[in-house]
Amino acid sequence: MTGPLTADSTPTPEPKPRPFRRLVIMLLILIILLGAVFGWGALRSMFVAKFLASLKDKPQTVSAMQVVESKFSPEITATGNLVAIQGTSLSAQVAGIVDTIDFTSGTDITKGQVLLTLRPNNDPAILAQLQAAADLAAITYKRDLAQYQAKAVSLQTVDADRANLDSARAQVSSQKELMAEKIIRAPFSGRIGIRAVSLGQYLAAGTAIASLQQLDPIDVDFYVPQADLAAIKPGMKITVTVGGFGNKTFDGTIKALNSSISTQTLMVQVRGEMRNPGDELRPGAFARIAIVTGEPKNFITLPKTAITYNPYGDTVYLVEKQTKDGKTVDIARQLFVTLGETRGDQVAVTKGLKPGETVVTAGQLKLHSGSIVNINNAIKLPNSPNPTVPLY
Repeated sequence: MTGPLTADSTPTPEPKPRPFRRLVIMLLILIILLGAVFGWGALRSMFVAKFLASLKDKPQTVSAMQVVESKFSPEITATGNLVAIQGTSLSAQVAGIVDTIDFTSGTDITKGQVLLTLRPNNDPAILAQLQAAADLAAITYKRDLAQYQAKAVSLQTVDADRANLDSARAQVSSQKELMAEKIIRAPFSGRIGIRAVSLGQYLAAGTAIASLQQLDPIDVDFYVPQADLAAIKPGMKITVTVGGFGNKTFDGTIKALNSSISTQTLMVQVRGEMRNPGDELRPGAFARIAIVTGEPKNFITLPKTAITYNPYGDTVYLVEKQTKDGKTVDIARQLFVTLGETRGDQVAVTKGLKPGETVVTAGQLKLHSGSIVNINNAIKLPNSPNPTVPLY
């Protein structure tokens, strides 16, 4: 037994924890933490796998169509503007006060018709004065010529008289031309626009009076890429659609091709001509032009929405019947195709598809090869070779 403690005695120290016990405790804590981490990772992976599996097996709603062949005419399309064969803004060469206006806005006029006159002022008096001087010069020349034949005057006098006569007559002609410039006539037949002047108005030289346009026939100017230049030539048929006339088309022919190609755009200007019965078309109107460049051929055509365009190749999704879990379902399969020319909302497929196959036309972004699809064609997609597009 231990005796009682005295003032000189020291307390007995408590036993220290062993290092091995601490190590075991730390290992247990580490194992628990690692188990929790790896366990949560495995649980999360399981949930993600289940979620992805549910997405993979979930049917996707798409629209689809059966592939058919149709006649496809190769053509070049462009946009342009209508241009009058002859058109100008009428103006006077000399200044003056508007004396008469002899046309009505928006009417047809003929070549040479008087449209406007400027106030003559003292032009007739000046002309009379110059004419009198020319008459006197003619009398003087005739008299001196007779005297020269009688050797009464020198040849120098006769020559001077002749020069004076020519000068006087030239001044008369100049005054007549000046007076004629104050009478504005139509340079060609056509339809005149809205007049921009009024009676009594001072008209400076070059001021616009009205627009004059020849409307039938009418030209259309448009541009095509350099790559299409070899496919077009004068005389080829064109079909023109003009804003404001709905689906109505106007037939014409290519009239001329520009002699150079723009270095900025690599485009060449083309001018076509077409009839304009009733003068219903107007210069400046926006137009769409189609040029048929070959004979129609049978091609498989699809709406452009059916094509997935990629840098590595254009693809479509083919819909095939397959049996899955004892049920017949529609399965999407991605397929590479080779495309041809476009026409309106359609594009020609030259390789990769056969008539009778079913192709997805919308909803491809949520698909992959093997996706189950439900076909719903409640919404009609654009698939017209000649779509109606608003023109402004």
